[in-house]
Amino acid sequence: MTTFGFQIPGFTHAGETDAEMFDHVAALARAAEISGFESIWVMDHFWQLPALGGPTQPILEGWTLLGALAAITERVQLGTLVSGVTYRNPALLAKQATTLDVISKGRAILGIGAAWYEPEHDGLGFGFPPVGERMDRLEEAIKICRLMFTEETPSFAGRHYEIVDAHNVPRPVHPGGPPIMVGGSGERRTLRLVAQYADLCNVHGSPATVRSKLDVLRRHCSDVGRDPDEITNTRLGTIVLTPDADETARVITFLRGIVGDDFEESFTVGEEEEVLEQVGALVDAGLDTLIFNSPLSDPPTVERTGRLLVSQLRLRPGRSPAPAASE
Repeated sequence: MTTFGFQIPGFTHAGETDAEMFDHVAALARAAEISGFESIWVMDHFWQLPALGGPTQPILEGWTLLGALAAITERVQLGTLVSGVTYRNPALLAKQATTLDVISKGRAILGIGAAWYEPEHDGLGFGFPPVGERMDRLEEAIKICRLMFTEETPSFAGRHYEIVDAHNVPRPVHPGGPPIMVGGSGERRTLRLVAQYADLCNVHGSPATVRSKLDVLRRHCSDVGRDPDEITNTRLGTIVLTPDADETARVITFLRGIVGDDFEESFTVGEEEEVLEQVGALVDAGLDTLIFNSPLSDPPTVERTGRLLVSQLRLRPGRSPAPAASE
């Protein structure tokens, strides 16, 4: 069964003060839950991304925000898309994810990746090692988080991180701990880590790109002796519902002018039938969950989008979601 997630990436809303910021975010989250989205996601960054205005624009800290959203939602899963391994000690990250799991009564997902936003690291004093070291750190961090989710007092000694008789009390509510998503489409290291350790992957791209990435993932699964059906395949993109053909053309022209060739890889734009056709092609490429953001949307638009996707595509044939733990 195909499921849908909603990502909240932006926190600038016309006419609202900082004190009103969370009220708007909460309204978006409630609209997403009411309309049938199965999960809500936030970025784990401290500076806003360049495409959304850069570091002078507001952004809320991800794990704190998810805790607040857990208190005002009832059903949706809640996760980071994704936490950078470079700026959170993995034992602390495991504790944060466990706390969210307790607050939400078992709805937390731990999204983690190798990090990429170098100016953010430089500005805030986080080290930004070469990509090979970041990938090594990512592997160790995943191992530590899984141990802290599943064992009472685990110890681990790696090249970059170490825990000794690490207590994690209270224990996660979700059996086996929060599912672990590894974000990124790197074919040599990232997708292999997914095959080895993850419950969910998050890839990027058009249907053709998605097919290619999932083929690579299946080969890695074969190499490590993993059933690829144990992994939930997800993709993040942007969705824009338009009222007519003229607005569709205007939005596409505007976005192409900003992102160029990346438009086809990231954006779903059009009237309802056009959007459903594009989303169906992504589902047919092998995705189990499609996660969408819609940065300028208000709660009614989010609700309309969710109801459209769920009513038309939720029952489309697809693979079953991955189990909570893969080891």
